[in-house]
Amino acid sequence: MSNDLKGKVALVAGGTRGAGRGIAVELGAAGATVYVTGRTSGESRSEYNRPETIEETAALVDEAGGEGIPVQVDHLERDQVKALVDRIARDHGRLDVLVNDIWGGELLAQWEKPLWEHDLDAGLRLLRLAIDTHIITSHYALPLLIKRPGGLVVEMTDGTKEYNDDNYRVSFFYDHAKSAVIRLGFAQARELRQYGCTAVTLTPGWLRSELMLEHFGVTEANWRDATAREPHFVISETPRYVGRAVAALATDADVMRWSGQSLSSGQLAREYGFTDVDGSQPDCWRYLVEVQDPGRPADATGYR
Repeated sequence: MSNDLKGKVALVAGGTRGAGRGIAVELGAAGATVYVTGRTSGESRSEYNRPETIEETAALVDEAGGEGIPVQVDHLERDQVKALVDRIARDHGRLDVLVNDIWGGELLAQWEKPLWEHDLDAGLRLLRLAIDTHIITSHYALPLLIKRPGGLVVEMTDGTKEYNDDNYRVSFFYDHAKSAVIRLGFAQARELRQYGCTAVTLTPGWLRSELMLEHFGVTEANWRDATAREPHFVISETPRYVGRAVAALATDADVMRWSGQSLSSGQLAREYGFTDVDGSQPDCWRYLVEVQDPGRPADATGYR
């Protein structure tokens, strides 16, 4: 652990579980104060109806060496987002890192169904959760972030621009949502440049989130057992890996060189030298193109 972000304030919007939790913890490990937001707290659950809470994530931030501050927020509710940013401004007077990781659409996507057969209400709800939440959060948070040069915005998505431009992501609504977020990062980079601030889009690889581990009936301790069912799961990574990618960006004095770009955890691991918790460096998006998508046998040799 380091204290490279000591005195810095981060907001991980959508930090209840998955990548958001991993990012919050790694920012905490670098010494940051991290506001962790989401809809599920110890007192009430979101429509997701999962057990992970923002308080648990905040406690993990504390354990890592930072300060975790859980705040229950529905990022579609403008008043709640404004109140959150007002609180950060009142308590700290600054915002150095904004991570837009709000999602919540896995249970709404109907895979392999064309647009005309997909439940329309579910699809439009997915888009609101995936895109509108990010826009609303940035609208209220960016005026605080641009008060100091060096601010960083990270738009979290699934897939690099290169990959998503060439591949249909198995659902019209999911495909649109994940590609639209890439453009959000690009557009914000253009608008933030004059203030000396950076915006990027970042994707993890095949994430061993709580939901994914549960899907395969494994835990982090025995995750490789899932390769019996899905051999390509061998390329998967923990949420801490993409968390280390965000921490590396946040501590890079020359981070503006990345502004406007679509980045991946594996790409940044090669650049900055960090590893996943097991010491490996999974490069999922290269693996997908060179191994999984062409139908070759699962083999992560040379890819992690």
